[in-house]
Amino acid sequence: MTTTPVSPGPLTRPDDPAATPPHPRRAGNRPPAAGRVRLGRPATAVLSAVPLGAAVGLWYLLTANDVVLWLRFDKLPGPVEVFDTLRAQLTSGAYYRDLLASLRRILLGFGLAAVSGVAIGIAVGRSRIVQALVRPLIEVARPIPAIALVPLAILMFPTGEQGIVFITFFAAFFPVAVSTIHAMKTLPKVWEEAARTMGAGQLSILAHVILPGAMPGLFSGLSVAMGVAWICVISAEMISGQFGIGYYTWQSYGLLDYAGVVVGMLSIGALGWGTAWLVERIGLRVNRWLPRAER
Repeated sequence: MTTTPVSPGPLTRPDDPAATPPHPRRAGNRPPAAGRVRLGRPATAVLSAVPLGAAVGLWYLLTANDVVLWLRFDKLPGPVEVFDTLRAQLTSGAYYRDLLASLRRILLGFGLAAVSGVAIGIAVGRSRIVQALVRPLIEVARPIPAIALVPLAILMFPTGEQGIVFITFFAAFFPVAVSTIHAMKTLPKVWEEAARTMGAGQLSILAHVILPGAMPGLFSGLSVAMGVAWICVISAEMISGQFGIGYYTWQSYGLLDYAGVVVGMLSIGALGWGTAWLVERIGLRVNRWLPRAER
């Protein structure tokens, strides 16, 4: 019995590039995630416009037909009347003055809350001494509604503008501070230990390990704080303000201009949406190192 020898093929080393197929990610043909549908910007814009259009259509039908069920729609202004009022306001300088006043108060109060909330949150999360001194004050003051401070703000601050900014700051401070404290507590200890092993100092660890690792949780608190800040600044403007979009809305109600009330509500919603989108986009830019940060 004879056997035919089989000649081996050309020998290849394991580290030879020809011996291993190209990695799918390197080749640019990464398979899509299972069950995930990627939509382009036009399709996303259309999907976002569908519920808004449906809400406006339902609003028109209910007000045009004077529907009276559990809720009464026979007294509410319709979309056409609100649009006419909005168009008239867009030609008025007072309307833009109110918008800019509310935006200025939000940016100032929210900015102060973001800076101080992050700084205090880091100090509380990193130091047991600071935690023992400051955390009880935060927990006692946090449940107090910011709008309840309006009478005190009127007494304490020389102008109503400063009082409204303080109320906005008070409302936005606690979500930022608490989210920063929790972000400090949830950071893996191995990150800091690895940085120390490589010779990093305290400032280097804070700048290159602690802050980047805490950014996802920090921006979650900033997003919540922005919404709370808008609620409180509008309420403060309605109570003690002399201008601002909240003051405009309340003044329209006092004049029985219900279309103007709806214009004010829609303006508040648009401003809140825009500022929340801005915070989200900044967060995505800062946290672009995260696996799911790309949108």
